[in-house]
Amino acid sequence: MFLRLVADSFGRRPRHKLLTGAALALGMAVATAALSVSLDVGDRLSHEFRSLGANLIVTPDPDSLPLEIGGVDYRPANAGRYLAEIDIPKIKTVFWHNNIIAFAPTLAVSIRTNASIGELSAKLIGTWASHTVDLSDGSTFLTGIEKTNPWWRIVQGRWFGDDAPECVVGAKLFERAHLKLGETLNLRTANQSVALKITGVLNSGGPEDDAVVATLEFAQRLAARQGQYRQLYVSALTKPEDEFARRNPRTMSRDELERWSCSPYVSSIAYSIQQVLPGSDVRVIRRVAEGEGRIMTHVQTLLWLVTLAALLAAALAVGASSAASVIERRTEIGLMKALGAGSGTVGFLLAAEQLLLAVAGGAVGYALGTLLAHVVGEKIFGVAPQPSVFVLLVILGLAAAVTLAGSAIPLRRASRYQPAPILRGE
Repeated sequence: MFLRLVADSFGRRPRHKLLTGAALALGMAVATAALSVSLDVGDRLSHEFRSLGANLIVTPDPDSLPLEIGGVDYRPANAGRYLAEIDIPKIKTVFWHNNIIAFAPTLAVSIRTNASIGELSAKLIGTWASHTVDLSDGSTFLTGIEKTNPWWRIVQGRWFGDDAPECVVGAKLFERAHLKLGETLNLRTANQSVALKITGVLNSGGPEDDAVVATLEFAQRLAARQGQYRQLYVSALTKPEDEFARRNPRTMSRDELERWSCSPYVSSIAYSIQQVLPGSDVRVIRRVAEGEGRIMTHVQTLLWLVTLAALLAAALAVGASSAASVIERRTEIGLMKALGAGSGTVGFLLAAEQLLLAVAGGAVGYALGTLLAHVVGEKIFGVAPQPSVFVLLVILGLAAAVTLAGSAIPLRRASRYQPAPILRGE
């Protein structure tokens, strides 16, 4: 009998039900799109930010005191210490090793070089352009300065080969010394010399434009620092930092330290790296990390506000439709009460009708929202978020909650109707 009454209500008032379902579907579509993009936006933005460069820098443990101004660390690397190149693969053994997407060591040495205008003093920066690292688990990892410092752009020619006697020259030095691609540079220090072929012109917008950049091995040879480096740039996927993330791990309790270590904060990843690289100091490039955090927080806040607005609009539409339906069905409600139905039975019947609408509207809204999220994802990030069963369940739950919240006042009013005045036409 109960199901028959519900089916009869849908059959006799299709317009009201359709309007309510449409309002729910539109609201849930916006909520689905916002939730899908919001759940996906963190990873997408992290990958986009990593195209801007490294957010961690590893240097020898410095003797100097910390000096940080405006979030920028101005401590120089300890001029008397170096780090062992053989330890670099260890950073892929930390808990968040999958979040470390690139790293590249550097070693700078002062050199003398030949040019058509005579001898010049310059810097040779040794690094990895595209280097394969052997990891402890037997796998390999391709990394290099191209990934950690993408602003180091080759404007002519190509990068040097990591196993070849080649180099690239900074744009300013290339122009000042009247060099040519394919020319051989003789680089020397007091005790060593190497001959490198110029394969490209580098433009970084920094001091590298006045330097020669070659593979790390040649810099180590000229500096007589075999197997050593001075700085290591690391690019890691992270989550925005909050107040908890900025706490000193030494002041945390055991449970707090475990929670902090199991979150991909840039500071916790830096701490993990420092544990596996002896004698190192891992610094967060604060401007990069904080800028990422602010942008991701603002984007996610905006998406949550859009979701909240869509849910509020859907609740208001459901409430208005439910109120109109209750007014139209006053006689029916009065008759049911006169025949012995209690207020709870009447309320349950009306609530069941609304919940059926919520399921139908939520399912349609999820389908529409998935299409909308696909379009938004493709336009903004180039990759659409994948459909999620979790999002479907959340949307159905939200649709039910919004429907019951919007219908609460009309249903309460219907439960208080007295049958006698209604049947008398009052």
